[in-house]
Amino acid sequence: MRTRFLGNIATPEMSVSPLQIIKDLWGGELPPFDSMDEFNTLLEALVQGLWNELTRHQKRSQPFRLTRTPLDATAANLGLYARIRLEELDGFLEGLFNGEEAVDLPERAHEAVGHLEELRAMMAGICDLVARDPKADDHTQLETTFKHLRELTRIMETEIHEAVLSCTRARRQRLEATPTAKPTIH
Repeated sequence: MRTRFLGNIATPEMSVSPLQIIKDLWGGELPPFDSMDEFNTLLEALVQGLWNELTRHQKRSQPFRLTRTPLDATAANLGLYARIRLEELDGFLEGLFNGEEAVDLPERAHEAVGHLEELRAMMAGICDLVARDPKADDHTQLETTFKHLRELTRIMETEIHEAVLSCTRARRQRLEATPTAKPTIH
């Protein structure tokens, strides 16, 4: 959910609404609530908590970090680690594209998305590999693979951050270029 929201925050689409994104989590409709307090609690946690917290990553000095999961070097954990990264990348890309097949991205964001799609394919490949051989037990090789995954995680974080910054800049420029109507003075 964190990366999905971050993608929605970064998307060049100007009409993104946190409330609509939250509704989309439940298929377009909010779940039924027993009271208005329950509804407000959900909105407070997701919008005022998570969404607003993620908006700080639109600054160069506040890079986004993927979920840290310390795991022992086992084949099962390798599959879990790759699955987590796969889901995080899927969430970010889904949010960035905001349900569209294509989005007009700034050049640097376009490059970042290309890199993220390649990294996503690697994570899917690791998941598939572990599913086919879940009992791989070469501890040295697994430790080396985990080391490489941590390096790939840093690359993912950099590319996500660059996409967010690039889209934020583009949205800001678009807003500045939009003429605003001055009130008529009588």
